[in-house]
Amino acid sequence: MFSKVISSATMGIDAFMVEVETHYEKQLPGFTIVGLPDSTVKESRERVTAAIKNSEMHFPLKKITVNLAPADIKKEGSSFDLPIALGILMANDKVSPNLMKDSVILGELSLDGTLRKIKGALPIAVEAKKRGMRRILLPHESTAEASIVDGIDVYGFKSLEDVVHFLNGSNNVQPVKTSRDELFERVNSYTLDYSDVRGQENAKRALEIAAAGGHNIIMIGPPGSGKTMIAKRFPSILPPMSFNEALETTKIHSVAGILTSSEALITERPFRSPHHTISDAALIGGGSFPRPGEVSFAHNGVLFLDEFPEFKKNVLEVMRQPMEDYKVTISRSRQSLEFPANFMLVAAMNPCPCGFYTDPTKDCTCSQIFIQKYMSRISGPMLDRIDIHIEVPPVKYQELSSERKGEASIEIRKRVVLARNVQIKRFTEYPNINSNADMGSKEVRQFCRLDSAGAELLKMAMTKLGLSARAYDRILKVSRTIADIEHSDNILPQHISEAIQYRSLDRQLWNH
Repeated sequence: MFSKVISSATMGIDAFMVEVETHYEKQLPGFTIVGLPDSTVKESRERVTAAIKNSEMHFPLKKITVNLAPADIKKEGSSFDLPIALGILMANDKVSPNLMKDSVILGELSLDGTLRKIKGALPIAVEAKKRGMRRILLPHESTAEASIVDGIDVYGFKSLEDVVHFLNGSNNVQPVKTSRDELFERVNSYTLDYSDVRGQENAKRALEIAAAGGHNIIMIGPPGSGKTMIAKRFPSILPPMSFNEALETTKIHSVAGILTSSEALITERPFRSPHHTISDAALIGGGSFPRPGEVSFAHNGVLFLDEFPEFKKNVLEVMRQPMEDYKVTISRSRQSLEFPANFMLVAAMNPCPCGFYTDPTKDCTCSQIFIQKYMSRISGPMLDRIDIHIEVPPVKYQELSSERKGEASIEIRKRVVLARNVQIKRFTEYPNINSNADMGSKEVRQFCRLDSAGAELLKMAMTKLGLSARAYDRILKVSRTIADIEHSDNILPQHISEAIQYRSLDRQLWNH
């Protein structure tokens, strides 16, 4: 007896179709799964056997062979439990094959036959629609994200028994629908707001410029100056996500299994803040079956690295390539996978090991050698990839005790969105460029032309500070963003002058 059920699996953030073929014959009872299954898939035998029996269905005592095709791609995860169980029941004439031809079926089974949430429901639904499938059957907890995809019916079930009844036509289950408009109406419900921040107008100005142009930024200041407080409010001034951005971001969280059952789509920009003890594999991604890391979870959002020099040097250095290419490539002997990693880096650090080198009210206990050693933990190439360096001094008592609230995030955000709209119009013919920070050298020369006064000012800064060629481009990009915020078509000397001020670490403040 033979049956075929269509299922699916993920590779990177995309999905591919898997045919679950089941054959059994009258020989000594046995249950074999072939087609490069990993240990989780092999364990399906026990889960499927118990689930069928505990659902009060007949499990055939025959030799059962299950093949997962294509057989040359490694299969991992527990989502093949349900299609394997249905394949056995269909081969045993317990399930009607009528709806099987154009259905994609996934689900993890518990021993009592109930269904558990799976990973990757969203990319699988996208692929199923692309392949012309009419419906997708999966656990009820995974329906929210899958139902975002138009043009395919998504059915959710709580048990194996429910699925069997549905396929046999004995119960009427309606497809799940999710409204995109309702999801995007709930966006930007940030509880943290810049109006809570007292003082620090220079830092807030720098972060506004970073948000407007998509620039990476590092804040340098003593403990208690408000660096973390400012950084946590940064997403509240970023422009809203487009549907395509939300879809791609949700795919990454979906394949990693960190999307909650109530989340259909990630509509607010991610904010990831890993601890400084993180490994390079956890930050970038990896594993025997590659999984995205923190830089990918922060895709289209913010990666905040507090205590920047405390991260291991090799961990920081592996970020250099994703910061340039906006993606992570993980190669293994059998395959090579890509994960998107277009994030904004916000870093914070103390000026020295004790933290009080630039604090006017407290004495620094660090020697000059210790300070230089501390600063050298961040390499020159890494600093070159950060467009804006801003000092965050301690907040004065008068500002802390003031009743006057700072400018609200929504007002700053309006200016950011206007500046981003200028950039979207500017880069209409450049599909890979979304903001000023994405410009390459060619685009910098085209869109960041200076008048003679601006060129002379930049030449003086380059000579005096000994800046690298990459830092030269960074200053021009930041100048272009400042001009966009000021609604100026041309980059003026004052824009260049402000951008130069945002290269604090290049000006070697630690040696004064």
